[in-house]
Amino acid sequence: MSDDTQRLFSYGTLQLEAVQLATFGRRLAGQVDRLPGYRLEQLAIGDPAVVKTSGKTHHPIAVPTGQAGDTIDGMVIEVTPAELAHADAYEVSDYRRAAVTLASGVTAWAYVDARDVSTQR
Repeated sequence: MSDDTQRLFSYGTLQLEAVQLATFGRRLAGQVDRLPGYRLEQLAIGDPAVVKTSGKTHHPIAVPTGQAGDTIDGMVIEVTPAELAHADAYEVSDYRRAAVTLASGVTAWAYVDARDVSTQR
């Protein structure tokens, strides 16, 4: 990994080839990993461009629980800073990019729930 490479934990549509080609212009390989302290929920997507790219009206969203036993399986992919900016543009406003520590000990970016966290448990 070079100094310009960023790690991104993907657990949802960013793993789909069509989304990767549309977002990054290339297919990305990754390493299997797990995000502790989160659970998956489904989020209705209202942005027609995102639905068209993914082919899905609902996307998984990582909701923090703080419980070590709650985990999300996914992949760590390496992207350039420009590709990370493209991923930011792809994600709807219900997601925020956060630095997370994965089960492997790797630090990566992940798109997690940006909605009101005071109502989550």
